[in-house]
Amino acid sequence: MGQLKSFRDLKVYQKLKALHIEVHNETLSFPKFETYELGSQVRRSSNSAPALIAEGWGSRHTNIYIEAINRALGEVRETQHHIDVANEKKYLSAQRFQELDDRYDECGRMLEGLHQALSGWRGTTRTGSVIQEESVEYGSKPILPALSQLFEITRQFEESFQWQKPTT
Repeated sequence: MGQLKSFRDLKVYQKLKALHIEVHNETLSFPKFETYELGSQVRRSSNSAPALIAEGWGSRHTNIYIEAINRALGEVRETQHHIDVANEKKYLSAQRFQELDDRYDECGRMLEGLHQALSGWRGTTRTGSVIQEESVEYGSKPILPALSQLFEITRQFEESFQWQKPTT
C-alpha cells in the first residue's frame, strides 16, 4: 500500500462503508412497522461509524482523530446491538447475523488497533479517557510535517493488519 492520501484509502473505512450498504439493504426486508424503528436505528449507527472516521481524518489534532476513532468504535458496537435485536426478532437468518457480526468484530479490532497505534504517537499520552498533547508556543510553525507523520503511522498500522476478504 502506498501513501494514505484520504480517509477513503483506509481499509477500515472501506470495510465499514461496505457493511453499511449491506446492512441498509438488509433493513429493507424488515417488516414495514420497523422502517422507522429498528431499521432506522441500525441504518444510522452503521453509517455513523465510517462517517466519524472521515470526520476525524482531517483534524490537525491527534486527540480529535483518536476521539473520532473511539466514537466510531462505539457506533460499531451499537450497530452490533441492533443486529442482535434483528436476529432475535428473526429478521436475519442465523448465518447472515453471524457473518455481519464477525465482520463488525473485525472492524472493531481494526479500530482498536489503530486507536492504540495513534495513542502512542509522539507527544501524545493517554490516561484513562483523557488525551493530552505537548504544548506548542504561540506563533509556532504549522504542524503539517507532524500531520504527515500521523498519517504514516496510520498507513503502517494498516499494512501490519492481517486482512480477510468478506465471505458473501
